[in-house]
Amino acid sequence: ANRGIGLEIVKQLVAVPTNLVVAACRNPDKAAALAELKKTAKGTLHVVQLDVSDFDNIRALPPKLEPILGATGLDYLISNAGIAIVDSAFTLDPDAFLNVVRTNAAGPALLSQVLLPFLEKARTKKILHVSSTAGSIGSVAGMQVKAHQMIGSYAMSKAALNMLAYKQKVEKPDFTIITLCPGWVQTDMGGKEAVLKPEDSVAGIIKVITNATTADSGKYLRHNGEEIPW
Repeated sequence: ANRGIGLEIVKQLVAVPTNLVVAACRNPDKAAALAELKKTAKGTLHVVQLDVSDFDNIRALPPKLEPILGATGLDYLISNAGIAIVDSAFTLDPDAFLNVVRTNAAGPALLSQVLLPFLEKARTKKILHVSSTAGSIGSVAGMQVKAHQMIGSYAMSKAALNMLAYKQKVEKPDFTIITLCPGWVQTDMGGKEAVLKPEDSVAGIIKVITNATTADSGKYLRHNGEEIPW
């Protein structure tokens, strides 16, 4: 939550005084933008250390959250962290591939597990997995050849994340669980040529997950609410 889409999500959530926001990042001491937000948030923003590629680190998270969320639980879990490397189906390095899957799919799976008691205690019970259209098998045919040669491991990891969301939806029918593409956004990962500003993408993301109900659970959506083919 210290940069890009994650930081913008925090900005827009803390702008609503009734929201209590917990923002996670790998190095809180170096998260200057989050520290500035915390100064103006008047006690509604908490920053915790979390590395979703480190499973022991994820398992150590609940005790940090208990003093913050113990009484109310967690209404929304927004799982946003992700990494990408340049490779293709026939050039990928298996160890590098597993590192991408570790961060982009296995980490969110474990994070959902350890935070489940907080989610079950809350009234809303919503999980949003920030995915990508790259994980859509149904969209591969429409992609440019160059794109195929750049995002092999990333695309497969996001397809795994999408399946995680659907399996979670089946297992927890009283939850609202969405997997969502934020669009091509002007961030460190998206680059300057991207078509969306972070504030526009995130406004859509928040609208989608806020308005979603259990009837929408298991859907694969864009930031503007359009459905993406699996």
